[in-house]
Amino acid sequence: MRARSAAGARPIACMAIALLVLAGCAREPVQALGTLEYDRIVLPAPASERIVDISVREGQRVEAGARVLTLERTRGDAQLAAAQADVARQREALDELRNGARRESIEQAQANVAAAQAQARDARAYFDRLRPLGGRQLVSQADLDRARAASGNATAQVAAAQAAFDELRNGVRPEQIAQAEAALAASQAQLAAQSFSTGRLDVVAPRAGRVDSLPYRLGDEAPLGAPLAVMLVGDQPYARVYVPEPLRADVEVGDAATVLVGADGQRRYSGRVRMIRAEPTFTPYYALTGKDAARLSYLAEVELENAADLPAGLPLRVQFDVAR
Repeated sequence: MRARSAAGARPIACMAIALLVLAGCAREPVQALGTLEYDRIVLPAPASERIVDISVREGQRVEAGARVLTLERTRGDAQLAAAQADVARQREALDELRNGARRESIEQAQANVAAAQAQARDARAYFDRLRPLGGRQLVSQADLDRARAASGNATAQVAAAQAAFDELRNGVRPEQIAQAEAALAASQAQLAAQSFSTGRLDVVAPRAGRVDSLPYRLGDEAPLGAPLAVMLVGDQPYARVYVPEPLRADVEVGDAATVLVGADGQRRYSGRVRMIRAEPTFTPYYALTGKDAARLSYLAEVELENAADLPAGLPLRVQFDVAR
């Protein structure tokens, strides 16, 4: 009876062992390692000016439009005032052209015409008196030539004075007004650009987020374009992972994934692949052959759901829900 029971237990034990072996042979989920990240934006220095105020601290959450720091405004305000003065000058010049010549200027030009005409009559009369005397050899030919030249010059002066008078009376040309309008528009555009540049001396957050780092301190003078602040933005973090070459063909944008956050992987979040690079990272593909090509890694990003409270930099693993 005891031997029969032992013989019946043998097949059951073998079946249990077979199930354990099959369970051990079941394929593990496809995984990739990486860290938790947020989108980063850099606030560059709009000018090489000294930092006079820092309104935030590292790690602080700020809203869009909140002031982060302030640069010295002395030079920027002076340039803005110069641009405003240039706009005023161009506007007054345009008004002067549109209003035309003053009555006093027109009367002065008319008086110049009358004076030139009087001088021309006197020069012509003097030449007319010398011309018969020259024919009788009573005056030298040089005196006669000078009188003729003076008469012609006086006549030309009359024409010049008359032209100046007509120009004032007829007003400015439309082309001159168009040129003045263009000059005013150019100065106004320069003023707008300078106003924008001066306004940027108050560095504000373009989006809501968290201040990740402030590379410079109060009193520093950062060079133009240097990062004054780095911010972490976005409603949800994402997993930045490196997909090994054997798994690259199975991972596509839009695939579902499970993100295990932390060294122990206790926090689980649903995610979806939003980006995966076509080019490998670290080692160029053409430098590897055969089995060495399996060492290639491809950078990928996986969006997380309902994980806005997690800090950046946590280690994580991503399990891709794909069939191998």
